[in-house]
Amino acid sequence: MSARTAIALRHVSFEDLGTFAEPLAAAGYALSYVDVGVDPIEPTRLETADLLIVLGGPIGVCDDADFPFLRDELAVLRQRLAKDRPTLGVCLGAQLIARALGAAVYAGPEKEIGWKALSLTTDGRSSPLKHLEGVPVLHWHGDTFQIPRDATLLASTESFPNQAFMRGSNILGLQFHAEADPRRIERWLIGHSSELAHARISPAHLRNDTKRYGPDLEELGRKVMSDWLAGLPGSIRRDGDM
Repeated sequence: MSARTAIALRHVSFEDLGTFAEPLAAAGYALSYVDVGVDPIEPTRLETADLLIVLGGPIGVCDDADFPFLRDELAVLRQRLAKDRPTLGVCLGAQLIARALGAAVYAGPEKEIGWKALSLTTDGRSSPLKHLEGVPVLHWHGDTFQIPRDATLLASTESFPNQAFMRGSNILGLQFHAEADPRRIERWLIGHSSELAHARISPAHLRNDTKRYGPDLEELGRKVMSDWLAGLPGSIRRDGDM
């Protein structure tokens, strides 16, 4: 039996699948990356993949005049979502999914960068996010979105009430970074150094918080991904899965 295909759209090299890669492999997915802006966007390949994951990046959904490839991503997402094909969005990816589903994406009240706990909704506590109740996760965003029609709100923070949503079992959008590998945080600090300086956020503070909270998120983020994958069509739950 051939492996199922998972394709990740990556906007900057260091914002990759991180700790999500391991549960993907364990669930039998053959993973490949498309580096957006470098590699061609091939609609048929992306629309028919067993799983599409759209990762984060420092641009915004509404920056399509400057970055036209965002229109190509949205076109692919609209096709996939119309067929309810399994799709995961992280940060920018979640915003793109929301936009593709007709929801508004707009600037939030502030930059939310750093480690902060989530508050789960009742639906969130019965979703794969149940592992993250009260757990500090890594936030790195300024934009936010409305919850799309027919989707369910799963998590909030005080400044950004819409942090995660699901539509059915196949579509998941995460505004925050549950996939961030704490051992690679230095790449984030370097890659986003200008943004941190502009927002007057200390890299040393982020580094220290990552040492404090990162190991727990590393374990729990894997559980979130494993649980979500186990709920997709055709998934096989393996011995030892929780």
